[in-house]
Amino acid sequence: MSAKLGIGTLGLAHGHVSSYANMIKDFDDAKMVAFWDHDVARGQGAAERFGVDFEPHLEDILARKDIDCLVIGSETNRHADLAVAALEAGKPVLLQKPMATTLEGCDRIIDAVNRTGQWFSMAFQMRCDPQNIAMRNLLREGAIGRVGFVRRRHCIGVLFSQQFVEGPSKWHISAEANVGMFFDDATHALDWLYWTMGSKPVSVMAEIDNVLTDIAPDDTGTAIFRFADGTFATITNTSVCRAGENTVEIYGDQGVLVQNHGDGPSAAIKPPHPIGVKLYQQEKAELGWQDLGLPMVNGQGDRIAGVARPFIDAFKSGVPMCTAEEGRVSVEMVLACYRSAATGQRITFPFEG
Repeated sequence: MSAKLGIGTLGLAHGHVSSYANMIKDFDDAKMVAFWDHDVARGQGAAERFGVDFEPHLEDILARKDIDCLVIGSETNRHADLAVAALEAGKPVLLQKPMATTLEGCDRIIDAVNRTGQWFSMAFQMRCDPQNIAMRNLLREGAIGRVGFVRRRHCIGVLFSQQFVEGPSKWHISAEANVGMFFDDATHALDWLYWTMGSKPVSVMAEIDNVLTDIAPDDTGTAIFRFADGTFATITNTSVCRAGENTVEIYGDQGVLVQNHGDGPSAAIKPPHPIGVKLYQQEKAELGWQDLGLPMVNGQGDRIAGVARPFIDAFKSGVPMCTAEEGRVSVEMVLACYRSAATGQRITFPFEG
């Protein structure tokens, strides 16, 4: 590898990838080199904006010696094919979420990672957020004792946007390209739950449907998970949320953790509540809510762009932010939610689709 890591992209359908590129172009130890996209106009336009090469043929960008790692941000149903092609060409991969539209696709990627030995990581921004890292560490330290109930609301408001549903991002509302909006966005919260709790759930019951729109396959969903130790966890995701505030509540037998402004609608409303993450501990009841003093982002866009630095650092260290096996878990969880919603039944894990 050269003094500056060469980064390329396979697909720019997902706007997160442009956010990463916008950060990386100013890094001292990495640079954007070339873009490829099956949508030539989209790829060429992005390449011109960032002043990098556009490669019209996939095999050509895979063969470039000046690319040390490829960021994949295509439509979700293209993830498996592109990730396998990149890995087999000897290119490390950072893959945008969700990992694939099927568990079979996830397994193809896992197999390619294992066969090639290439570095691979999912790009889950919630694992990079200082507030989420702090809450996870506090749970590991036993700051609130045994956890009994977790609630996470992770929302966006994109289906209210005509530009989103009719513009370049409209592929998100295609069942073929992206399954559904709950599939696309709740995956963030499901990976957060798995990563935070440190284990997979044992069962789920869910409802997913259109409640305020009929634009996409679905616009809202709620899932109730149970863990082996009995812990309850609810994940709510909607793509028709105008505003919000309280995003996470974690209740333990010795205390409570609360996060505010941890998703798009809540981060966008100004001025925000002054406390981003607060902690109550029974043994320190006289302190009331303790402000953990954690910085709050200016908007969800900053959280998304915040993946770029940890990505480069993780790649240089050789340790992924989220392994392929871990990336599969959130897809397994979300597909189980859809099965529960469709059948009205409790679904148990492992779930094989």
